[in-house]
Amino acid sequence: MFAFIGMPIYPQDKILFSPDISPASRISIIREKDGQRELAQATWWLMLDPETGKPTKYTSFNSRSDKLNQPRSLAYHPYRHSRCIIPATAFIEGLGDGKTYHKIELQGQAIAFGGLYREYFNKETGEVYTGASIITLGGHPAWKNIHPDSMPLMLPMSHDVIDAWLDPQNQQVDQFELLLVPTIRYPQTVTKIGKVSKWNEVADAFIVVPE
Repeated sequence: MFAFIGMPIYPQDKILFSPDISPASRISIIREKDGQRELAQATWWLMLDPETGKPTKYTSFNSRSDKLNQPRSLAYHPYRHSRCIIPATAFIEGLGDGKTYHKIELQGQAIAFGGLYREYFNKETGEVYTGASIITLGGHPAWKNIHPDSMPLMLPMSHDVIDAWLDPQNQQVDQFELLLVPTIRYPQTVTKIGKVSKWNEVADAFIVVPE
């Protein structure tokens, strides 16, 4: 679950905002296309039906980092040609027991999830549908009581990194290897919540500090 907000380069009122966004929902992405950086809308599901634009049965709202370099994987080509940023202010992770959930925020800044997108063309209608996913990394020891198996890729707020990530002509993905290592780059404010749909805080927040 995510709460999306505008990044500084885009007015907030132009970004899809909701405190309760789940997979298959509409989201905002930042991408570079035809030499221009733009704000676009996508379905949070990488594999769509090209005729309807609806999510397929294949679960694809996340793209595992260990699949990015497998030529037959869904994420292989988008990782090289159509990377994007998915902006958010906070997100929720579950421990996996069906009852323990935490809200995660970065202190003093928005989150820039490292994402992928893919476009689908309906040959009969000419409509274009866009699907997107968030890259997930392996688990991190600091998250053992939050989500032990994985964590989303949160890009560092560096102009060089962002420029390289969004450049569709840049297929030198070896330069992103360090980004795919589970890392705490910025202080994270973590708060235990009750119901996912309400984001109701049930304990005091604690800080996960950078390594």
